[in-house]
Amino acid sequence: MATMRQLVGEVLRAHRAEQGLTLRAVSGRARVSLGYISEIERGQKEPSSELLAALAEALDVPLSSVLRDVADQMELHELATQQVAPAPLASVSSIAVDGVRASAA
Repeated sequence: MATMRQLVGEVLRAHRAEQGLTLRAVSGRARVSLGYISEIERGQKEPSSELLAALAEALDVPLSSVLRDVADQMELHELATQQVAPAPLASVSSIAVDGVRASAA
């Protein structure tokens, strides 16, 4: 089973590679050491939420997109190992975001 930090690293690396950016370029944009970003991409370190936001911004990708990609990859890994069946969206009754409730259809 893949860990969350491994999937985060894979998604960040994929976005970086898709844009043809080097670790050095992302490092400069995010103001994070090249070595630390490398460790994150290899799944050796787990970024804080603030660092993840800085990396997403450096990659010019919405943080929500990064998180969605990680969730999609996690679901694929779960399905591949038959550990968790996907829950239908309708089973989520409501979600609160910044104090605002949004009901699922």
